[in-house]
Amino acid sequence: MRREITDDLDALFNILPPHIREPLYQQHDRSELIEVVLDLGRLPEARFPHRELIINSKEVSHDDLDYVVSRVGEFTGDNRAGIERTLHRISAVRNRNGYIIGLTCRVGRAIFGTAKLMQDFAESGKNVLLLGKPGIGKTTMLREVARVLADDLKKRVIVIDTSNEIAGDGDIPHPAIGHARRMQVATPDKQHAVMIEAVENHMPEVIIIDEIGTELEAQAARTIAERGVQLIGTAHGNTLENLVMNPTLSDLIGGIQTVTLGDEEARRRRTQKSILERKAPPTFDVLVEIVDYYRVSVHPSVSEAVDAVLHQQPTETELRWIDEQGNVNKGNTAMPLAPKSMPKERDEQLLRLYLFGANRSRLKQVAEEKRRKVKIVTDFKQADLFLTIKSYYSRKPQKIRDAEAVGIPIYVLKSNNANHMRQCLDTVYPADSPSPYIQHVQHLLARHNDRNSDGHNVGLVTKTT
Repeated sequence: MRREITDDLDALFNILPPHIREPLYQQHDRSELIEVVLDLGRLPEARFPHRELIINSKEVSHDDLDYVVSRVGEFTGDNRAGIERTLHRISAVRNRNGYIIGLTCRVGRAIFGTAKLMQDFAESGKNVLLLGKPGIGKTTMLREVARVLADDLKKRVIVIDTSNEIAGDGDIPHPAIGHARRMQVATPDKQHAVMIEAVENHMPEVIIIDEIGTELEAQAARTIAERGVQLIGTAHGNTLENLVMNPTLSDLIGGIQTVTLGDEEARRRRTQKSILERKAPPTFDVLVEIVDYYRVSVHPSVSEAVDAVLHQQPTETELRWIDEQGNVNKGNTAMPLAPKSMPKERDEQLLRLYLFGANRSRLKQVAEEKRRKVKIVTDFKQADLFLTIKSYYSRKPQKIRDAEAVGIPIYVLKSNNANHMRQCLDTVYPADSPSPYIQHVQHLLARHNDRNSDGHNVGLVTKTT
């Protein structure tokens, strides 16, 4: 169904200390390895799609970390390094004095065939924006699109490569981008400047850019599009609604403004007098929400989709998936079940919660009492809902800011009182439906403004699905 190149696992294993390297070679599913985590004073860990492995009973030492650091490239301002001519990424965790106390060694892979899901849009010259949660395959798809446009269509393609994420470490780009040219970005804060430099100096037909995340980068993207250069990129956020609610990046989809209607017009529309409207044509023509390597949800017209969201109307999406024969299928109905070779989908009735200040045992007791299925996760990026209490949220600690930055929904409890927790579960599991919060985002959004000021439980929604 797909042709995959594992980007030289030996190169990654060779930077690891021998007592960590050898157990990895013994794993039958080592070709599916996602990353190796080395934290000082803890046991080394390997992560696979469906399991986690303690590699060795010996705790990670300073010598182990130094062994790895000495064998990789230089760590840049964003604490990332690589291995030359590979797609592997090594990310550092530092203490307050700047010393490395942890490493995440992530496997980089070039996967051929993923571009088929959006290849028609890329070939048409339209500007395409990819969205999806971290690790879902956005960068992998960008890499494949760059190769297809440069090699198959013979277009002048330039990849703007921050932290060498797309084309690998070193001065020579990885073969996975084909004949596309690569411009490296020294630090993330210079990405917008390199985007403009690429257009002004190198006459590209297509610009490929990963992780548009600041207002300056959004402005640079609009400038590129207005100059007639095709733009294909990714942005922070999982869905179209994330961008609508993100004031920093909403310009990518036309920008959002508040408009006050006259009494007669408000009655005619059957809306409030103050409504949200799109300010301008969107930078991107097409938006692709990535479900996994084999499935995407496409908004063929971003302008129509944004208007539908703002007017609280259903958005029409085109579902695309690759079947076991490698064919691309399209439809506007429910997506089919994944082929047997794909990971099993999780139980949609199970709500995954990340607790920050909320009482774990009390919440579990309330959930059992109300017969609601919840799972407490330790990584907020894996959560459907980030649950905290008002006293924590008002201080806005780093963990909450991180959750907001990646678009995780945050629900704020007034306190750890059991009644407040019951009210929370009643909100995210409405009485007329057993389905969890995700299907009722618009309901929460409507309630948010009415209830935020009076101190009740408030669902602070920062992600919609």
